[in-house]
Amino acid sequence: MPSLGVQPLCTEQYGSRGAQYYLPSPDGCLSCVGDEPGRVGWRSLREIFMSVFLPQGYPESVSQDYLRYQIWDTVQAFASSITGALATQAVLKGVGVGDHTSTVTAATVTWILKDGTGMLGRILFAWMKGSKLDCDAKQWRLFADGLNDLAIFMEILAPAFPACFTLIVCISGFFKCIVGVAGGATRAALTMHQARRDNMADVSAKDGSQETLVNLAGLLVSLLLIPLVADRLQLTYALYSLFTALHLYANYRAVRAVCMETLNRARLRLALHHFLCQGWVPTPTHVNPQEPLLPAEFQQACKGNSRSYLIALNRKAGTVAVALARGTNSVDTIQACAHALLLEALLCQTLPLGAVEGEMLQELQRQLRGAPDRETWAVLTETHQLLDRFFPQFLSGLVSAGWVTDRNLLGAEEWRLDWTPKDKKVL
Repeated sequence: MPSLGVQPLCTEQYGSRGAQYYLPSPDGCLSCVGDEPGRVGWRSLREIFMSVFLPQGYPESVSQDYLRYQIWDTVQAFASSITGALATQAVLKGVGVGDHTSTVTAATVTWILKDGTGMLGRILFAWMKGSKLDCDAKQWRLFADGLNDLAIFMEILAPAFPACFTLIVCISGFFKCIVGVAGGATRAALTMHQARRDNMADVSAKDGSQETLVNLAGLLVSLLLIPLVADRLQLTYALYSLFTALHLYANYRAVRAVCMETLNRARLRLALHHFLCQGWVPTPTHVNPQEPLLPAEFQQACKGNSRSYLIALNRKAGTVAVALARGTNSVDTIQACAHALLLEALLCQTLPLGAVEGEMLQELQRQLRGAPDRETWAVLTETHQLLDRFFPQFLSGLVSAGWVTDRNLLGAEEWRLDWTPKDKKVL
């Protein structure tokens, strides 16, 4: 606070970016010293830019990873805008723009087929994968951008194969609509993570403003590049390769910058393995950089078995089958998934004599790998007992480390099971 000479009666703060102090004056009124809250956002071009393109209350109103993510997201959007312009030029050339022998009808039919195929792809992808996009938002975001680059490459190549032009652009449109679904859904999931004051609409709107500004810059650069690449295929391919490499790298850095506190399968797996080996639960900032970003290795069913779940193991198939009980809450689901991950670790990994139940884990691993199929249930019972002993400590460690446990991204489907107690007859 500046040296005022008089003790202020009150102080008014505009987030972390400015303050004003109200002082008593001889005439009985209040005098104001410092920035005026209503105008603090307009003091300079920097403040104007922040007010237009950043959520209100930044940086307190968003997650700590917001700025790093948005910087790399801006870079990838610019690169994608340039390659998209190259693809648009190629498609327009392919449908006959500038060719006096082409007809409007043929071009219109090609465009309608392209859009129609894309609409079909949008519906099918949303049906097949829509429920999984929240759980692995980072992986699906990378998938969407990689598929988008492939679709653009197909459009750039399409004019070189006139006999197959319509088929190629239809497949490209199919891919691009999948990109639209996956990209839009994962963007919503990331926006939910970034919004820390129930300000999803503001964060989303400002993200749209940032993207519009970047696309405008991309259009201006494209106006300079398009005349240079006309009828110069080698230069077109070189520019595509350059900006695609930048696009993929920026996307990788963007999703690596995201540090999510909710538990999905990969993050829970890493946290549990670390807890079993080291005896303490890692923080989200420790686990997120280790999360695999390629579609993945752990695609088995993950839930649990006790009062709130039933579990079965098929060692030959390498799968864990889990049924959640009706009324299961988020903590129950985390425990169920932790049990499944524990079984996976016992079957597939070498567990050291760590700080948590090390000798017991070694013994269970030996029994599970060597036991006949008919004795598997006995070993499963022992894993139940082991999990009951250490899960409360693990859960407490998750909360202390900053993980969110009242909701999760573990991908449990909506099916729930009611099992009848043995002493209850079923009519």
